[in-house]
Amino acid sequence: MKGARIFRFNDFQSNCIVLWDAAGKCVIVDPGFIDNEEKAELYDHFKEEGLTPEKIFLTHGHFDHIYGVATLAKDFGIPVYMAPQEKELVAAQGQSAALFGLPKPDCSFETVDIADGDIVSVGDMDFKVIATPGHTPGGVCWYEEKARLILTGDTLFAGSIGRTDMPGGDYDALIHSLLEKLMQIEGDVDVLPGHGPYTTIADERTKNPFLQPFNEPYEEN
Repeated sequence: MKGARIFRFNDFQSNCIVLWDAAGKCVIVDPGFIDNEEKAELYDHFKEEGLTPEKIFLTHGHFDHIYGVATLAKDFGIPVYMAPQEKELVAAQGQSAALFGLPKPDCSFETVDIADGDIVSVGDMDFKVIATPGHTPGGVCWYEEKARLILTGDTLFAGSIGRTDMPGGDYDALIHSLLEKLMQIEGDVDVLPGHGPYTTIADERTKNPFLQPFNEPYEEN
């Protein structure tokens, strides 16, 4: 992998992440641009870096992460990869956005189904799908082992974890995803979340207050 850039889009400052290889082939993760100004910011970056969009990855289907998906997929004729468990959630995002006084996203885009353990390649980058339900039923993380990088969406943040009080949320499932999957990854892996700054697996394993009760040392009797 040659480069990475994070854009923060819409009222929720959702991270849209662009990753590219030496040949300029790129993947766009959670393109949440909501208007022409934000769209231009992303598209100008493609031109400046000489990038060729190849695929769109979604970590989950909440409206703040999918606002630009339909436009981007149509403009470049590229596929969208998402867990099938998110389809029902995506279909309800017009109503969800309205609750926040925001416009309805275009949810007409088609998706390619993904499942836990799948490998999806973009150029010389190979991303492993890690199913991490909890924030949403079909939430996933995208792990590029060679680059020591994982994209966690709204499952794991710097110093926090995803909320589970919205439709489809499941706290027990989220904690299982975090402990049994993400916290088992090597500590030197960088974490690019769906909101906020980047972090590392090691920092979240040792410092995240939401995970601390589960990381106390074992005491023998």
